[in-house]
This record gives sequence, C-alpha cells and structure tokens, in this order.
Amino acid sequence: MRRALIPSGCKLALLTALTAAPLAHAEAPLEYFLHSAGPAATPTMHLGWGLTAMCVAVVVIIAVLLAGALMRRRPATAQRVLGKEGGGMGWVYIGVGVSTLALLVSLFYTLVTLEAVAQPSLTPGLTITVTAYDWWWKIDYGDDAEPAHRFVTANEIHIPVGVPVKISLKSADVIHAFWVPRLAGKTQAIPGQVNTQWIEADAPGVYRGQCTQFCGPQHAHMAFDVIAQPQADFDAWRGTQIRQAALPADGQMRTGQKLFMDRCAGCHAVRGSDAAGAQAPDLTHVGSRQQLAAGTLTNTPTHLLDWIQHAQQIKPDSLMPSFTLNVQDAAALSAYLATLH
Repeated sequence: MRRALIPSGCKLALLTALTAAPLAHAEAPLEYFLHSAGPAATPTMHLGWGLTAMCVAVVVIIAVLLAGALMRRRPATAQRVLGKEGGGMGWVYIGVGVSTLALLVSLFYTLVTLEAVAQPSLTPGLTITVTAYDWWWKIDYGDDAEPAHRFVTANEIHIPVGVPVKISLKSADVIHAFWVPRLAGKTQAIPGQVNTQWIEADAPGVYRGQCTQFCGPQHAHMAFDVIAQPQADFDAWRGTQIRQAALPADGQMRTGQKLFMDRCAGCHAVRGSDAAGAQAPDLTHVGSRQQLAAGTLTNTPTHLLDWIQHAQQIKPDSLMPSFTLNVQDAAALSAYLATLH
C-alpha cells in the first residue's frame, strides 16, 4: 500500500519544480493564441481571434443595454405593455436577428477554416506515424522505402522547415489527443483507428506539443517537442538517428549494458543490441533528446539516473518502475547510457 501525506499530483509538481531545470524554449501562457508558426495553424488562429471578438462584442452590447435599462426611468403613468404599442417587441426582433446573423457568419467562417486546413497546399514531403501510449509518444520514421533508413524515437519530432509533414495518429491504449498549438489544431488518437493530420513550420524553432484528451493520472505530463530545422540540419539529424548504437568500449560500459539487458530490455529497444522491447521508448539515441519522461524532466545525466531510480515518485502510476541501484551499478548503467547519443 502506498502512503502519502500529500496528493501524488502535488508531490509530482513539487518534485518537478525542484529537479527539472527551466526549459529554454518554454512559451509564455497563451502564446499559441497570439502567434502561429505554420500554414496549418494560421487560419485557426484567425478564427479564434474572430470568435473572441464576436464574444466580446456580445458581452459589451448586453452590458450596455443592461446599463441603459437600469438607468432608464419610466413615467409613473406609463403602461407596462409588451407589444407594438410599447415598442418592446422591436428589441426582441433585433436581438433574434442579430444573433442569428452572427451565428450563421461564425458557422460559415468555421467551415471555411476547416476546409483551409484540411489538406496542405503541397504534397507532404515526409510522413511520420505517431502512436500515443500512457503516457508518452512513439515517433516512427518508417515511410522510407529503404528499411535501413527507418527508425523509431520518442517524444521528439524533427521536421524540415517549410515542408508539409503528414502525421498518422494511432493509440496503443486509450483515447489521446495530439496538439501542437502553434503548428496545427487538435486531432484525436483513437485505439483501432488511424487519424491523419499535417503540420508545417515557417521557421526553425522548438514547438511544444501536448496531449489534450484526459487519458489518466499522468495526462498533464504527456508532452512532446516538434523541432523544426533547416533541411541540411534535419538530414544530418536523420543520418545520425539511422545509425545503430555504438558498442561499449570498456569494462564499466559493458557491465552497464549487461545490467540494461537484464533489467530494461524487456520494455526498451536499443538498435544494434539484443534489446528489442516495444512497450517503452526506443533508447538507441536517448542522449540526443532534450527531455525525459515525455517532457517531465530535462535530459541530463543526473535527471536520467534520477528517473531510473525514482520513476514512480516523479511520474506516479506510469509503467516505468523505480529501480534500486547500488553505487557501482548506478555508475555502470550511467556509463552505458552515456554512449546512446
């Protein structure tokens, strides 16, 4: 039985605040609402501003009319009649007419926006399959005709700038939602179904993504990054990711690899070794990623070892167990994981 003096969610927030360094690319609140970074997001942002302006206008009009009604004083002899004689029905007709027109305009604008973002203007230059798990994202670059050029990573999507990218969305367990607010709208990942979306970045940068469909206790800690790069940088990154993991060079690294095979290979994969687990992130190049545990921690050697030893304290109810390691085992495992970059 797990005992806690404070709720696990509060403990997680406190631990994350204490252990995770601030992310250099963290965006200001509502940044996605103020700016877009790609053609799939710009029409949606404009629609959001339009609907917001309409809502504000409605609130202002109602407030003005209400204030006028409260300030108005009828003559003591005036008849309180709601009809043509008193002119009251005219306001009803005006209100119904204006509301109907506003709703029709917003409906038309929404349909036009949906049509505008349904398909990219150019044929997608890259196709990626993203599978949502409780609580992380599997990224499969498997569209290349050459099997040797296919690879899998986790929680970090690299794309070339200015190239439409098709995203095929799947779910391995429950319903999730894929959302990169500055690049595109939300699309659900549903078990047994493949949904599609496209994203495109106008400029290099790191764009935060998040699951927005409540999917369990760690739903809020199911984030990912989309890293948009110039084509040459993307090609260099892809060339690195295709390569298999390097073989351990010395005794401590080999000891760490054996420890990894004994305790981790059932869930994790490392290409170039016998580790072929499919239920957890592929760690072949884990050292090249910016974050750990789907955005919960920054990727440093200290945080990586802390995650291995205290996974259930950092991310309660995740499928990653906490491992007890002595000093020698911790050093050997860290030495081996440091080679996976």
